[in-house]
Amino acid sequence: MSERIPAALVLEDGRIFRGHAFGTVGETLGEAVFTTGMTGYQETLTDPSYRRQIVVSTAPQIGNTGWNLVDGESMTAEPTNDAVRNGMRGRIYVAGYVIRDYAHQPCSWRLDHALQDELEEQQIVGIQNVDTRAIVRHLRTKGSLLAGIFSGDSITSEDEMLEKVCSQPPAAGQDLASEVTTQEMYTLEPVEEHRFTIAAIDLGIKANTPRNFVKRGLRVHMMPAATTWEEIQELNVDGLFFSNGPGDPITATAPIALANAALENEMPLFGICFGNQIFGRALGLDTYKMKFGHRGINIPVKDHQTGRIAITSQNHGFALEGEPGMEFDTPYGRALISHSCPNDDTVEGVKLLDGSAFSVQYHPEACAGPHDANYLFDQFVDLLESHGKKGQK
Repeated sequence: MSERIPAALVLEDGRIFRGHAFGTVGETLGEAVFTTGMTGYQETLTDPSYRRQIVVSTAPQIGNTGWNLVDGESMTAEPTNDAVRNGMRGRIYVAGYVIRDYAHQPCSWRLDHALQDELEEQQIVGIQNVDTRAIVRHLRTKGSLLAGIFSGDSITSEDEMLEKVCSQPPAAGQDLASEVTTQEMYTLEPVEEHRFTIAAIDLGIKANTPRNFVKRGLRVHMMPAATTWEEIQELNVDGLFFSNGPGDPITATAPIALANAALENEMPLFGICFGNQIFGRALGLDTYKMKFGHRGINIPVKDHQTGRIAITSQNHGFALEGEPGMEFDTPYGRALISHSCPNDDTVEGVKLLDGSAFSVQYHPEACAGPHDANYLFDQFVDLLESHGKKGQK
């Protein structure tokens, strides 16, 4: 059994945590990060924003509900209307998985097979039976670190494993959105009456985002990350959306140029997560790499215009520079840092004061929750309505 095969988590500062193999036996490299979500591990594992990251789960036991064929969040497999509306299995994007205890007898009314089986089939290397509390405390102190998981015959001397870990490129400066985006355009149709048509720039989009759009009557053209303004014009869409995704926003030159063009032409714009950073940089804000990021489903966000606090799902290691509630000038009009995190004053949302474009750092499509921010999809539809567009027939 894999639980008896030795494994080691090696961090770039030389710290090593030893346990047993989980998933596929072998080795993997990535940036070690932690997530505080107590539920939704399938959604986490299939989130393309975790590309090249070794995820440490703070939940003490993983695998309780096994794996099903509907909760996957990655869009790469069968991006059809039925898959979006009814759910899909999902491709796993994490580079590796670190857990404390594995539940060997999963139970769920939607259970299809065990998590261990899925990790083996998708060739994901993990480690179990380690003190995840100690790992998380270490990462909170040192910040996210380059790491590697080694198991079975891949375990060599500590110096050799550490050399492999330190030889990989740092997370800063990496263009990862281009690795997870769709390679060609495809279209998702609205569930009922068609109201508007939008272009969604896939930077690593999660399945529940287009699901929220189509059920609100939007036709969605899913577009590659390198899409140009000329291609958007040919589609004659009513609005533009920028999705979540992995990587350093400073590398996203094509999406930023597209956002600039959309703003110059006064097209309604909405962005989430990576899309928030794209929009912010288009407005002239800088971005920076956070110490250990925000990853979890219990992160508070304050709306500075209403004073309302929402509990949100987040997954980001980069953020926009700015002060909570700050107004600033842009080439497209006055703008506002509309949302921030009370825990650390991280920028969580930006908007033009004329209401024509807005973005948030958190996930209004959150699966497995919370759903406090789901109203933002309605806000985007209201923006399309108020902009006077007629939709596509």
